[in-house]
Amino acid sequence: HSEKTECIVYLCEFCLDNFGDRSQLVRHRMTPGKCPISHPPGNEIYRSGNLSFFEIDGHKQKTYCRRLCLLSKLFLDHKTLFYDVDPFLFYILTENSARGSRILGYFSKEKESLEKYNLACILTLPQHQRKGFGRLLIEFSYELSKREGRIGSPEKPLSDLGLLSYRSFWSEVLVGILKGAHETKSTGVSSKKTTTTTISTSEISIDQLSTLTSFTTDDILHTLQAIDALRYHRGQHIIVLSEKVLD
Repeated sequence: HSEKTECIVYLCEFCLDNFGDRSQLVRHRMTPGKCPISHPPGNEIYRSGNLSFFEIDGHKQKTYCRRLCLLSKLFLDHKTLFYDVDPFLFYILTENSARGSRILGYFSKEKESLEKYNLACILTLPQHQRKGFGRLLIEFSYELSKREGRIGSPEKPLSDLGLLSYRSFWSEVLVGILKGAHETKSTGVSSKKTTTTTISTSEISIDQLSTLTSFTTDDILHTLQAIDALRYHRGQHIIVLSEKVLD
């Protein structure tokens, strides 16, 4: 059609059912028994302040998980799977209030992944982006990997935005560990009092970093290369963290 048309879909923020009219949504929420839940239909496995994580089995809660995947398709161009949710676990991040637990974002992961992926799909709802929730979702996926005693990585290929988010997270964690684990040597330069910081890696290996973080060695190497921290010196590779990287 030559004329632009606008379609508004109304969603229940608790059960994720959709409606074509606002009055239908209001009736759905206000009519007793229509929508009896006030939080995602799973087990609350973590709470801090007014934030919670709920774990949902795609096999047990097919309707809710399919609705969640359909919602994701509105904002993720590469999102294709929405019907076969049985092999996945879904981790919903919510904000809690007197009315209930509203969804902020989520990530999913396969129950059994041959490629050792600890995350299949991740989404922070647009109105809640740029508030640190994406980083929290990523960090939580690795905390689960640590509890399981596994090394994990997100499903590849990552979207451009996903790669930026993960690279930022990986860099911050790795630099924090290296900075805390090694001696820092600072040298003053002229009167400007600028410094250059070099951190020796003779006391730690890539495998040890992987054990500490649950990051794969490939993800660690790619991150160190991205921040220009890998150098070849006297016949071996070392890690050099510039002042810019530390800042």
